[in-house]
Amino acid sequence: MSHADLPWDHPEPFVVSHTVSPGDIDGLEHTNNTVYVKWCEQAAWGHSVALGLDLDCYRRLDRAMAITRAEYDYLQASRAGDELLTATWIVGWDRRITMQRRFQIVRPADGLTLLRGAMQFACIEISSGRPRRMPAEFVEGYGPAVLDLA
Repeated sequence: MSHADLPWDHPEPFVVSHTVSPGDIDGLEHTNNTVYVKWCEQAAWGHSVALGLDLDCYRRLDRAMAITRAEYDYLQASRAGDELLTATWIVGWDRRITMQRRFQIVRPADGLTLLRGAMQFACIEISSGRPRRMPAEFVEGYGPAVLDLA
């Protein structure tokens, strides 16, 4: 099954692949919940980098998109050796301070969605940690990736 044939919640996801390692497994013999959180964060960051907004850019602008809220629905378990795909989309923003992402983790072997998640971000000034308006580079970089869900 190709990435395009999977039951994605939204079109054209940014996708990162993972193989569940023995170190990802907890005492219940499935992937620990915190590992899914890490994969979502990695997908979000990978997407930002792919849009040209990497750590060097963040530092140069003294701005960053910081997570302010996250929620996860754990739907199915995964086990060591499972190949998984973590998808992310930017689903909303105010073009000033806030942005929202959605996540979906799918096991291509059976097409099952294992997790759905959401994160809210706020643009901050790195040096102070205070909320600040998104610089033009953020609006130009993230803007084309924001889905129109209307």
